[in-house]
Amino acid sequence: MFTDPVSITILTCITTTTVVAIGIALKWKARESVAIAAMQSAKLDADEAQTALESAKIHGCIDRTRRRQVEAVFDVLRDAVLVIDSHGEILHANEHASGILSVRASEAAGKSLQDIVIDHQLLATILDARSGLPKEGRLYEQEIQIGPETIAFEVQLQSVGRKDEPMHAVVTVLRDLSREREIARLKSDFVSKASHELRTPLSSISAYIEMLEDGDAKDETMRQEFYGVISTETRRLRRMIDNLLNISRIEAGLMHIDRVRVDFEELVDRAVTNMRPQAKEKSLEIHSQMADVDLSVIGDGDMLYQVIVNLISNAIKYTPEGGRITVVADTDNLTRSLHFSVSDTGLGIAPDQIEKVFDKFYRVENYRHVAQGTGLGLNLCQHIVETLHSGQIGLESTLGMGSKFWFSIPAEQDQRKAA
Repeated sequence: MFTDPVSITILTCITTTTVVAIGIALKWKARESVAIAAMQSAKLDADEAQTALESAKIHGCIDRTRRRQVEAVFDVLRDAVLVIDSHGEILHANEHASGILSVRASEAAGKSLQDIVIDHQLLATILDARSGLPKEGRLYEQEIQIGPETIAFEVQLQSVGRKDEPMHAVVTVLRDLSREREIARLKSDFVSKASHELRTPLSSISAYIEMLEDGDAKDETMRQEFYGVISTETRRLRRMIDNLLNISRIEAGLMHIDRVRVDFEELVDRAVTNMRPQAKEKSLEIHSQMADVDLSVIGDGDMLYQVIVNLISNAIKYTPEGGRITVVADTDNLTRSLHFSVSDTGLGIAPDQIEKVFDKFYRVENYRHVAQGTGLGLNLCQHIVETLHSGQIGLESTLGMGSKFWFSIPAEQDQRKAA
């Protein structure tokens, strides 16, 4: 045991120093633990931040992809589409919207709607829609001046999101109504013309039946004359209805035909033979010029015969007495097609009316007194040649010097049952 004062003092110093050292060591240990914990916490925070950043990148990519998909859908629409945000700036405009903008659609994004929309009424309506729209949106019709013409549009406005949300937007879709209105006009015109053409033979039939009922036919000769008129008008009415039905079936793609090898020369000979009595009544000569080659084609014989008869019949109707009609058939080895034409020395057709002669119910106004007709025969011929036989039909004419109707069809076609 250390009993002397010096030893005790030294021992006390050593003990105190040891305790202090141990305390310092413990403090450093504690600080090291805190530092390690802080480093671990910082690492966790960094990992979480990295994860959040990667997640944000992924969601950003997803959002951009979805936006591109939505824009791609807008771009394939045939309607004009404008999308604006709550500040009136354009988010997207598809290509069809270019006509109503003062810039190209590809340059519209980010621009103010007020700066580039041409029509003031449309601009005011779209800007007003930012303040709110009914749940079903808003639908109205408006005429917009685009270049030299005025076009009617159906305008539909729809909100996306609530107006207090940052994603709030207004989508405007403009659908061009020009085609629909043109179709409606054509339908109305067709019904009007069809009603007029059908009423004419019906009126004749009704009038002669009424005269027979009232005893206006004094003898058998007169009665036979009345019966003849009724029979003629009935056949005319039947032809008109048949032509209308055939044209409608062809246009709807419902006309099925049997394609077989047809001797075209035989069709022409039969048609000329059957039409010669009508030509003889007007002292008209029909000359046939059949090329000394194989004139067979793949097609529907009955349909092609109807076209030949219609063209020869028209030539007879509109050629004055003593005239001449020439029927020609030949082949073109280069195009592998058959060419047929009917030329006459008749009245001819003015240049501004040539393109109209194949329209439904169209008849040259100055020739209505020359011959009866429905204006359907040439339209049916066009459908038979072009739609059913993949050919071409046309007219060459000089006013006062005659006309030449022609058509050509491929000599060989695939064996298909329908047009």
